[in-house]
Amino acid sequence: MLMPKRVKRRRVHRGRMTGVATRGNTLAYGDYGLVATEPCWIKSNQIEAARIAMTRYIKRGGQVWIKIFPDKPVTKKPAETRMGSGKGSPEFWVAVVKPGRVLFEMNGVSEEIAREALRLASHKLPCKTKFVKKEENV
Repeated sequence: MLMPKRVKRRRVHRGRMTGVATRGNTLAYGDYGLVATEPCWIKSNQIEAARIAMTRYIKRGGQVWIKIFPDKPVTKKPAETRMGSGKGSPEFWVAVVKPGRVLFEMNGVSEEIAREALRLASHKLPCKTKFVKKEENV
């Protein structure tokens, strides 16, 4: 699973996911991409599941880039624990995703294969996504 090697703060606030992505909202590496259309937290195991679904479908052809990284720890308190006595311990890591953020990029395969591979990956993710293509005139 993806997670940071070390962090400055062990427990962080939950924060808000208002607005749209201002960074990471264009295709940088590949010709095809998967863009989030709603805000969400994507867990590290969901990113890994989407990556496996894509790479299995393209059968070692082409190249895949993961454009998000889970750097936010989410804490949980044990079940049936009374309130108080501090914040819970970190349980999993999430990537905070805003609408317009490019999640995955792909190159070296035809558009039909890329579209199907990214569709399979989108089923593993908790938010709605759309398929995008790089404009040739840029």
